[in-house]
Amino acid sequence: MCGIFSIFLNTEYDSASPLYRYGNRSESLRELAFRQSAKQRHRGPDHTGLVVDNGAGFVMVQERLCVIGVKTGSQPFLSQDGQILLAANGEIYNYLQMAKEINGALKPGEETYIPRSDCDVIIAYYEKFGVTGLMETIRGMFAFVLYDRKNGKVLVARDPIGIVPLYSGTDCEGNMWVASEMKCLVEKCPEIVIFPPGHMHYGTRQKLEPLCYYEPQWMFEIPQMHVDLEKLKSYLEDAVVSHLQCDVPMGALLSGGLDSSLIASIATKVMRKRHGPDYRLKTYSVGLVGGPDFAFGQMVADYIDSDHTEVYFTIDEGLNYIRNAILHAETYDITTVRCTIPLLLLSRFIKSEGIKMVLSGEGADELFGGYLYFHQSPNAAEFHKETVMRVKNLHYSDCLRANKGTSAWGLELRVPFLDTDFVNYVMNIRPEDRMPQVKVNGKVQSMEKYILRQAFASDYLPAEVLWRQKEQFSDGVGYSWIDTITEYAASHISDVEFATATERFPINPPPTKEAFYYRQVFEELFPSHSCAATVQRWLPRTDWGCSADPSGRKQTVHKFN
Repeated sequence: MCGIFSIFLNTEYDSASPLYRYGNRSESLRELAFRQSAKQRHRGPDHTGLVVDNGAGFVMVQERLCVIGVKTGSQPFLSQDGQILLAANGEIYNYLQMAKEINGALKPGEETYIPRSDCDVIIAYYEKFGVTGLMETIRGMFAFVLYDRKNGKVLVARDPIGIVPLYSGTDCEGNMWVASEMKCLVEKCPEIVIFPPGHMHYGTRQKLEPLCYYEPQWMFEIPQMHVDLEKLKSYLEDAVVSHLQCDVPMGALLSGGLDSSLIASIATKVMRKRHGPDYRLKTYSVGLVGGPDFAFGQMVADYIDSDHTEVYFTIDEGLNYIRNAILHAETYDITTVRCTIPLLLLSRFIKSEGIKMVLSGEGADELFGGYLYFHQSPNAAEFHKETVMRVKNLHYSDCLRANKGTSAWGLELRVPFLDTDFVNYVMNIRPEDRMPQVKVNGKVQSMEKYILRQAFASDYLPAEVLWRQKEQFSDGVGYSWIDTITEYAASHISDVEFATATERFPINPPPTKEAFYYRQVFEELFPSHSCAATVQRWLPRTDWGCSADPSGRKQTVHKFN
């Protein structure tokens, strides 16, 4: 996973008169950009590319993690005539199809287009089909900045779900900044906002027009389509196939829950078709000694015959990472901090083994209403509205944690459940089919993600995992983890301090001492009010009678493994 950074000046830049002061000296636009982008260099440890155009008044930087087109994909990209520049972060899963369409539109005498990497098709497709054609066709996880020198236009865009992070800011001189992580902007930009998923901004650098390019009907209407289990299965298998394009060593996270286990199982079947029956996918689980996820993760690993590793951490090791988790995830949300810490520890180990890309199961709970509090949804309409809200807000929580937690160590994480075509199919299924239903195979009980389990009920997973109740990641690593981190964080806050929560933190006042502590650390790292406003807390629906604590163990339907 890479990092991108750009500054677009609102006036012409005089290179003889450096723009910024740094301590007691002046610095050029190039020096400023390279230094600020270094704060996210962990995202792309393989190469730093920088293009500055003093005349036009812009600079682009890309911190690269080489995954596809290892030898040819260094950025920023220049078009053949040198007039269009691109800095992109992400994976374009239909890039071969897009390359074929580009070649189909070539005029007589034009050279055959060969993509330098998957993201290279963005610049080539824009040249042939324009902004609208590009945004209607592209599929993947991405954030990019494109500058067209011929017409002075800037295009900034982010993928439909917000799998890849992107922030924009304005400095005191009115210049526009864009970066993959907020830490690159906080020193210089008093105003910082999250660039919204499914949106693009297009126009001159002085006036960019926002436009939402992803507005499916399921966001506004309650769907009526009945589920087709074969189609559901096919869409997910196709998503996994597309997410397996990779030129470097890869693996998969395997918690032993339904979602990550399904992705690992499907990936194994696909890779054995490609490489033969002896292929073994590298899989990884993380937790405290005795954590409930380990037994189920090993059960799946034995079933699919993966090359499996269990990564253990101690509670003290986890507590050491609280500040790092807040720094990298750029949030003070309780759930996200709790989950980011084990992911940081796991990602560091995986990267040490030479792996650069891993598959994961994020997104299924939002699409299918898999969190345990969904059992208390009052009706189908409310269930659907809640899943829509969860999908639209993924970039505040699971996607943010998954992307930044792995990118902290230069590891790319891919999420097949959030493939755009799969998302659109699932969210167009009527909520009556997606709601928790009665399990008929074995013990009768209300079961979340029932249709997903049905669709893969043949030979993909052991029955004990296929029908295992949802266990949230921060619970599954070990029940004592949440109990201890809650107590530890709260011990830093006195009753007198906590009584000032609303006054001290008027934006999203912390509701507990644990939240207050995380907020204190966040404020040290990201002190502006605009930074605080980029965070949204993950909470169950208390108006449905659910516990306000985000832990799945606090929900009444939870059954201890």
